[in-house]
Amino acid sequence: MEILTRESGIIYDFNKNHKPVKTVASGITIEIETYDCFTDQIQSAETVVTEIDWNQINPATGPIYVEGALPGDVLKVKIEKLEIGDQGVMVVGPNLGVMGHRITEMEAKIIPVRDGKALFNNIEIPINTMIGVIGVAPEGEGVNCGTPGNHGGNMDNKMVTEGATLYFPVFTEGALFGLGDFHAAMGDGEISVSGIEIPGKATVTLEVLKDVKLQHPMLENDEVFTQIVSAETLDQACKVATEEMIDRIVAKSGLPLSEVTMLMSAAGQAEICQIVDPLMTARFVVPKWLLEQLNVELI
Repeated sequence: MEILTRESGIIYDFNKNHKPVKTVASGITIEIETYDCFTDQIQSAETVVTEIDWNQINPATGPIYVEGALPGDVLKVKIEKLEIGDQGVMVVGPNLGVMGHRITEMEAKIIPVRDGKALFNNIEIPINTMIGVIGVAPEGEGVNCGTPGNHGGNMDNKMVTEGATLYFPVFTEGALFGLGDFHAAMGDGEISVSGIEIPGKATVTLEVLKDVKLQHPMLENDEVFTQIVSAETLDQACKVATEEMIDRIVAKSGLPLSEVTMLMSAAGQAEICQIVDPLMTARFVVPKWLLEQLNVELI
């Protein structure tokens, strides 16, 4: 198995002009090590949050050049395993997240992680290890790792966890894949602008798919298939995710648009990923039991 340490290279934006730090063949499995979203700058409650380097936020380890990936292809990313450290951190501050208009000072809280639980004071929070930042280089100018888009990026989708498979549209040769911003736990919305931020390792398998077309990232796990979209408003993200999923099922099933729309209203779910980044991210979720009855394979 290939290994990529965080010391090998990190990026603060997804950009087609970045030089790859590693080149791998399609189908390879690789272990990728990450910093937390603050590049590990906050190690104790005594750290003065306002004095950290805010240019070092949301690093992604990479980029990785995947041989054979060309614009118009799809990069399949299977998350085989996630491992995290034993200490996370959360922050709140003025103008950050949903409640930032009522918070007057920057504050950080160290969150120990033990035995599958995150310890917030005397409250035990079940671990939901997930990846906040994951994606490929976008088509045009670079996009900072704090912003999501059709390339992926800072989607902050709690379904991006062990066992999930993601599909990214490829916009540049080699795809230039990267990931970072692990969370020990995060609720839908990430309302404070931080989950339990933590360093970790991801073991992923990268595979180039030809003759598959995507406009935005998709994700599947054992139970569901999802369409993920980021947009300026949550309304827009939800609507585009829903429409793209319905169009895909119509094309694959041969059913009329009206019937697929009814089916999605009965059994599909429009859900929030995050509402605090420069763009909002939503997903439309379809259960696999329905796709099986329709005899539809979405990818």
